[in-house]
Amino acid sequence: MKVNRLMMVAMIAAIYAGLCFIPGLSSLAYGPIQVRIAEALTLLPILDYYSIFGVTLGCFLANLIGLMNGANPIGLIDLLVGTTATFLAANATYALRNRLVHNIPIYSYLMPVIFNFFFVGIELAFLFMPDNLIFGTLLNGTYVAIGELIAVILGHFLLKALKKTPYYAKLSASEESSL
Repeated sequence: MKVNRLMMVAMIAAIYAGLCFIPGLSSLAYGPIQVRIAEALTLLPILDYYSIFGVTLGCFLANLIGLMNGANPIGLIDLLVGTTATFLAANATYALRNRLVHNIPIYSYLMPVIFNFFFVGIELAFLFMPDNLIFGTLLNGTYVAIGELIAVILGHFLLKALKKTPYYAKLSASEESSL
């Protein structure tokens, strides 16, 4: 991996983790009802393959730091489940980036919502509603999906802004030749 790609991965990870700890936003980033603003970055794989690793690392770091400072009430299991959901969603987002509906990669946009609905919904149901896993998954998954949808809408506007920058235009052109 080239140095500029490695720096981009590190920068995305740092921004993701940092967004989870901004005062006022950090209380929204964890728990059964959450709007993790950093999840807007999960759409970056539409623009660049390597951002998958930045988003995944950022999610892992945010969950680890949240666990260490007590902000993440879910605990150690979220390091595995939440990070896995983000990694799989980011890969699916990248894979579906060229499937457009009215010139919008809607299938890519849905991947973080769907993966987090199932993975985090099951995780929260297992932790908080073990006596009724189906209802718990549907309830918690819905809460998480609503928060994720808010983040994806923010991500849509982030993508629109990033696509106008010369850096991402150059990156997109170089990505086609490097993969």
